[in-house]
Amino acid sequence: EVQLTESGGGLVQPGGSLRLSCAASGFTFGNYGMSWVRQAPEKGREWVSFINSDGITTYYADSVKGRFTISRDNAKNTLFLQMNNLKTDDTAVYYCARVSPGSDPFYTGYRRGQGTQVTVSS
Repeated sequence: EVQLTESGGGLVQPGGSLRLSCAASGFTFGNYGMSWVRQAPEKGREWVSFINSDGITTYYADSVKGRFTISRDNAKNTLFLQMNNLKTDDTAVYYCARVSPGSDPFYTGYRRGQGTQVTVSS
């Protein structure tokens, strides 16, 4: 059974940092691209970032480019999102998602974990 478990969220002040993790199991992690999506209260899902299976290719939404860094450790079946210079607009539940080979890296509807809450507030 495919399982994705996000962690690392919390409450942080504007300008602060957080590092999210996503532990994957139930599939060959290194064969899949992975993405992060987020959903703020009363808003639709927003695609945040994508990394390909070997970690060489990454994409970012314009809203997070230069502040967020996606990475992965295939030996530990774990995906990361380093978030720096956080803004109040980054407040959302963050989800990791598995992206099958050849699939749209920007799609927000793939299988996701339960999410981790990130709240940016002073």
